[in-house]
Amino acid sequence: MRSLCEGRIRFYLTPHRSLIANALASAIIFLLGFMPLPSSNAAAADALIEGARREAEVVFYASMNLAEANTMIAEFEKRYPFIKVKLNRTGSEKLLAKVLTEARAKKLSADVIQTVEFSMYIFNRGGVLARYVPQASSLYSKDFKEEGFWTTVYYNPYVVCFNTKLVPRRMVPKTYEDLLDIRWKGKMMMEGTKADWFAGMLQIMGQEPGLKYMRRLAAQQPIPREGHELLAQLVAAGEGVLDINIPASSVDRLKEKGAPIDWVATGAAPAIMVGIGLSSLAAHPNAAKLFIDFALSREGQKLQQSFGRLVARDDLALEQPAAIKEVKMVPVHPALAEKLNDYAKQLRMIFGT
Repeated sequence: MRSLCEGRIRFYLTPHRSLIANALASAIIFLLGFMPLPSSNAAAADALIEGARREAEVVFYASMNLAEANTMIAEFEKRYPFIKVKLNRTGSEKLLAKVLTEARAKKLSADVIQTVEFSMYIFNRGGVLARYVPQASSLYSKDFKEEGFWTTVYYNPYVVCFNTKLVPRRMVPKTYEDLLDIRWKGKMMMEGTKADWFAGMLQIMGQEPGLKYMRRLAAQQPIPREGHELLAQLVAAGEGVLDINIPASSVDRLKEKGAPIDWVATGAAPAIMVGIGLSSLAAHPNAAKLFIDFALSREGQKLQQSFGRLVARDDLALEQPAAIKEVKMVPVHPALAEKLNDYAKQLRMIFGT
C-alpha cells in the first residue's frame, strides 16, 4: 500500500506530465505488441480464448452509464462473437451493497466488476477480487491501479462549470478562493451527496484548512441537486450560473450539443477513478479475463474517449482533450473509502444536504 500512495504523491507533483512523458516509451511498447508472441505466450493466449469459448458467457456488474456499457459490450461481442455478455447495471452505492451481500453468501454472480475506486478498494480488502494482471498493465501507472487486482478504465475530475451566457469569461472563477466572492452567493449549485468530492478536496487542501474552506463555501448557500447530467442541464438553462463539483465529462457532453456551458479547474482537481477487476468467484474466468483485457486495450480505451471519458493509459495521453492537459489532476486515494461515511456526515452537516 505504501508504493501506491507514494505513486499518487508523485502524480500530484507532476500531473499529466508523467503521462505525456511516458507516451513515447509507451508507443514503443504498443508497437512491440504487433511483433510475434513467444510460443509460450501465444499458447497461453490460445488457451484463454479456448477456455472462454467453452464458457460462452461473462457476467458484467457495472455502475457506468447504460448506453456506454451497451456500446462497450457490443464491441466486445463483435470481437468475440462466441461470448455473450450479461450486464447487471446499477448505481455505485447499490452495486457496492449487492456485491458485498452476494459475496458474504458465497453467491456472487459477477465475473467482472467495474465501479468507483472506493468500492474496488473495499472489494479488494474483502477478498471479492481475484488476482489478474491484464495484458496492458504496464501501460497504466501505479497511480491508477492496485497492481494485480483492479485498473482504472476511466476517471472523472471534479471541476467548476458555468453558463457562458451569464458568466463572461473575464468573470469566471480562477481559484477556489474566487468561489467565496459575494457575487456568487445563492447563485451556485452543487451535488450535495458527493462525499468522494468532499474527501478529495480535503486530501488536496489538508484536513483542517479543507474543513474551514468548506464552511466558508457553505456560507455561499449553494443550491443542492442530485445527478451530474441534471445539474449540467440546470446550469445551461440558467437556473444556476455555476456548479461547484461536477465531472468535466458531464459538461463536455452537453457542450458538444451546443449548450451554453463550459468548465474550468479552479485549482488542483480531485479525480475519481472507475476501476475494473476479476471476481474471486467468477464462474467464467477465461471470458472475464478477455473482457478485462478488451476494456483496457487501446481499442477499449479509445472507445471510452469517444464517450468523452478521460483515460489513464499512457500511450493515449497525447490524445486527451487540450483543456484537460493543463489541469493539475490529483487521483483521490482509494483508501479514503475507509472514512467515506465520516466524510458523508461532514458534508451533510456543513452544507445541510
